[in-house]
Amino acid sequence: QVQLVESGGGLVQAGGSLRLSCAASGTFFSINAMGWYRQAPGKQRELVAAFTSGGSTNYADSVKGRFTISRDNAKNTVYLQMNSLKPEDTAVYYCNAEAVVAKIPYDYWGQGTQVTVSS
Repeated sequence: QVQLVESGGGLVQAGGSLRLSCAASGTFFSINAMGWYRQAPGKQRELVAAFTSGGSTNYADSVKGRFTISRDNAKNTVYLQMNSLKPEDTAVYYCNAEAVVAKIPYDYWGQGTQVTVSS
């Protein structure tokens, strides 16, 4: 079983910054991919930024140049630095990871952390 624990959400004014963290724990062989998604009220969950299994990064067009994803492999932790936040960034942010358990890849989600950007 793999647990993803997120932290760092909160309330910030437009133009401000927040840093999200997501730490993976439990019993797994490796993590293939890890990243962040978000879901605003009434909208579908969407990719924000992620490391792919090949090691490259993907960003939503709406956050390019403002958000930066990084990771600490030794800590199985991924971070999302969010700068120049806009009200439209308001959403619940979810950490996602594909972890290999007993040679089988599984998809895991964190519980979500609220990010609210006031205008």
